[in-house]
Amino acid sequence: MLEQAQQQQVKVLLTGRNSIDYEAKRDAFAAAGIRLLTGATSVDALASIDDKFAFMQHCQAHDIPVAEAWRFDTLAELEALLDKYGDQPLCVKPVTGIFAQGFWRLDTGKAAADLYDSFEHLYFTEEKKISTEQFLHAYSHSQMVHERPIPMLLMPYLSGQEYSIDVVCEYGEVLAAVTRHKTGKIQHVGYDQEVMAVVIPLISAFGCDGIVSVQTKADSDGQHRVLEINSRPSGGIGYTAHSAVDLTQIGFGYWLGLSDKPKLADVIEQITPCQVRSLMTSVKIK
Repeated sequence: MLEQAQQQQVKVLLTGRNSIDYEAKRDAFAAAGIRLLTGATSVDALASIDDKFAFMQHCQAHDIPVAEAWRFDTLAELEALLDKYGDQPLCVKPVTGIFAQGFWRLDTGKAAADLYDSFEHLYFTEEKKISTEQFLHAYSHSQMVHERPIPMLLMPYLSGQEYSIDVVCEYGEVLAAVTRHKTGKIQHVGYDQEVMAVVIPLISAFGCDGIVSVQTKADSDGQHRVLEINSRPSGGIGYTAHSAVDLTQIGFGYWLGLSDKPKLADVIEQITPCQVRSLMTSVKIK
């Protein structure tokens, strides 16, 4: 990739996936005059972002509201955690992963009459709900888990509004950002001050660098809590252009030296809140 970037006279390289592999070679890219954007500026920071348990601990150390989690690696550890915390709504997810892979809501804390139908999670998979009994049975009898143990997290299920925040940042400083939340199929695009009050110190604590996405979710008291940082742009970053602010243009215009360093206060003034619905379309490729 370094050879290709040099041949194509690349000045700025946004890595997307596999950012840790690129970050380990930062000096080589810098020596070639290439501004490398991996989402952070150290392998350790990216490792903490990818490991959701380490991520939570780092947030707690910096007094950033974060979704609490308890790690388990065995059935016995999971059962012990359920005995301790099972009187509240809970969910499970892998320590590492994307696209909600392995995420399930459990029916803990519910009355017997409200327990999840054990067939429902097979029929309505997008709901991501499974009975606790069914999850325990599947986990304990999994050949996959037996052959390749998967570190997991047990977490309180947060019932409030979830937000996705697209952020242009440099060495821990937020240069531009747009917040999004979804109701039904509608994306609400704008700038939520309460959410950003959590995001700005988060970006600083991890020294984020490039274009990253952050997910937050509010608890039952309305407190916004961080779920995760993705060290690359979100799939929905294109929605931001409808708010009169195009984050990719802002970021690359600056990093290529075509515009001055963005100021968050100025960007906020440019944002026009709007509602967006994504549409499927086809593209002729041949």
